[in-house]
Amino acid sequence: MKIQVGLFFGGPSVEHEVSVISALQAYYAFEDERYEIIPIYITKDSRMFVGESIGDIEAYRNIPALLDKSIQITLVREEGRTYLRQIKSRAFKKDYNQVIDVAFPVVHGTNVEDGTLQGYLQTLGLPYVGCDVFSSAIGMDKFAQKAVLKEAGVSVLPALCPYVSEYRENPAALIDKIEKQIGYPVIVKPNNLGSSVGIRVARDRAALESALEYAFGFALRVLVERAIVHLREINCSVLGDYEKAEASECEEPIAQDEILSYQDKYMGNSGKNGVKGAPVKGGGAKGSEGMASLSRKIPAEISPERREEIRSLAVKTFQTLGCNGVARIDFMIDTDTDALYVNEINTIPGSLAFYLWEAVGLPYSKMLVRLIELALKRERERANITFSFDSNLLAHASLPRNKH
Repeated sequence: MKIQVGLFFGGPSVEHEVSVISALQAYYAFEDERYEIIPIYITKDSRMFVGESIGDIEAYRNIPALLDKSIQITLVREEGRTYLRQIKSRAFKKDYNQVIDVAFPVVHGTNVEDGTLQGYLQTLGLPYVGCDVFSSAIGMDKFAQKAVLKEAGVSVLPALCPYVSEYRENPAALIDKIEKQIGYPVIVKPNNLGSSVGIRVARDRAALESALEYAFGFALRVLVERAIVHLREINCSVLGDYEKAEASECEEPIAQDEILSYQDKYMGNSGKNGVKGAPVKGGGAKGSEGMASLSRKIPAEISPERREEIRSLAVKTFQTLGCNGVARIDFMIDTDTDALYVNEINTIPGSLAFYLWEAVGLPYSKMLVRLIELALKRERERANITFSFDSNLLAHASLPRNKH
């Protein structure tokens, strides 16, 4: 009997569309006969849908029409198993009621990648691919992530992380503090977003105020750190868990401007929706390049010594943050000093960073299977841990019945 895998994507995030592309790339790449993949689309208002067209990238050109012919479902735990259960019955049609054995979230950004979806799946007792609640949350919170890595001896840039209330109450005082503690140029970005959303560089006071206004439009807290003037960005992916993890090839993304923008990442060298061609199920990843269409150098043009330094530090970062599955760690090199810094981790990288693994001989389809195996391994380990125990406490509980 095949293992039923629920592929979750979309969700209430500014990276919603990127998630759709990443997930359907994975769906097209699955080739292992042991698994039945069920695409589950989460709308921007958090409704979940299944159906024949949910796995068709072309159908997302008209989402209202897609939803009209799809089935809205919810997750139900019953007799030790998790089911996709239809919410509304359809006349003359059998209700949808499908068991899933493991969840595979391919979601990006706030409200889904940050531990929110992972917590929901964990509460249901459903095994899921990727980072757990803690590592997902800290992977999304850039400031907390820096604090943990710094404590572990990993080099990160110093930063401030003000709330919007501090800025609204006294913007001049906040800007004064940034100028005193960090200085120009600075980079300003939302503390809990990815995909280069909400990011600007400021070289003077007026630009800093504008950058803060812009970033606070996307988050209640923003990260402000020194901008490296002569910067090289190097990315490396890691696959594994707390016991064993390995690093991929390194890449150097090529930005069209001083910041690698959302357009650079997802629309450069590709069609309007960031996907080349119209791939079919089982056709492999090649037909749908998506995030892999970004201008990049693979392998990065760095010395063998620097390559191994980055790969080793990537694994250390991954395991320090308690990650599981596959992640991508983004590094910065200050070419004036040759200093290397960890910029951030992406706990569910765009396209799951398959192109970095193909570069070291691991096909996308085999990487996807490895991710499911890691999820099931973690579930077996969790089964040996006591999370609750029987007691007779409630048999003797008593509370006042009168409400005032």
